Amino acid sequence: MLLNDRKIKILEAIINDYIQTAEPIGSRTIAKKYGLGISSATIRNEMSDLEELGLIIQPHASAGRVPSDKGYRLYVDTLMRTRELTPEEVEYLRILIAHNMNKIDYLMQETAKAISILTNYMSIVTEPYPAKTQIKHIQLIPMDDVSILMVLVTNSKTVKNHIIRLGRVPSYEKLLEFSEALNHYLAGDSVENIDAEKVTKLLGRFGEYGEVLSAVLEAVINSMRAEDNVQVYTSGVKNILSMPEFNNVGKAKAIFQALEEREILATLLGGGVTDDVQILIGAENDHELMKDCSLIKARYKLDGDSYGHIGIIGPTRMNYVQVASILKGIVKNINSIVKALTGG
Repeated sequence: MLLNDRKIKILEAIINDYIQTAEPIGSRTIAKKYGLGISSATIRNEMSDLEELGLIIQPHASAGRVPSDKGYRLYVDTLMRTRELTPEEVEYLRILIAHNMNKIDYLMQETAKAISILTNYMSIVTEPYPAKTQIKHIQLIPMDDVSILMVLVTNSKTVKNHIIRLGRVPSYEKLLEFSEALNHYLAGDSVENIDAEKVTKLLGRFGEYGEVLSAVLEAVINSMRAEDNVQVYTSGVKNILSMPEFNNVGKAKAIFQALEEREILATLLGGGVTDDVQILIGAENDHELMKDCSLIKARYKLDGDSYGHIGIIGPTRMNYVQVASILKGIVKNINSIVKALTGG
């Protein structure tokens, strides 16, 4: 089934409307509100095709349609166009983060605050840190039927032991094979060097034991982040909890607890982040509690070999154009801002 121009316009209308209202939209409303020049009956037929393609869903039998994660992904990858920050947004950021600014930690706190105010979502910002801690050796050892021990040795001669619990534990021989693969691809790497290409190659070696690789990489990243002592700043958690998607008390509580965990936040920002803005939608996020949220993240680089990360969390119906544009603008300008405010 072809995704023609008319279907794309209807999908964009559904996405834009749902971002604004958080309510399902029907064919009659689209016809009246968006002036596409076609009847509601034609729109209804096109919506049926979009639903068959998995780009929209009907949350209730009597309701209109809302975008699916797949629909948002198509929108983000092929339809969305970011914009430059407005002069007002740039000036607002500069004034807010320049107020009483004489330390890098205050800069990160105020940057997090500025982002949450501008976007009305939750922001996560890490201090810049040297990408210095490197993997020297990894060893996986079976403990019992449901757990393995991961031993991580870094270039600073620190030894970290992690017990990893799994649904099933590979044989001793398999774990030796996996240890060799991990050392082959990751020895000498810092967290910043564990990119998507290396993870893909490791997945090929781990085969059906992908869950083992995911758990090991999470433990490695958390250990190295802890050794680097990365400070994480957040702002705007209440922005998330005030949105209609999270009116359910149980769901809101679970998300709140996840967003309060420093290690979870550091893990969300790490892992394959490049200099480009990266968007993870719903179930694309590794953490189970994040499946109803989207994360837009990027890293910024200061002089030398020092990096920091910025992330913005919102519901899957978040305003991707606005958020990606703001994040892109901040990453683009943060180096000069830090230099000006710290006398670098």
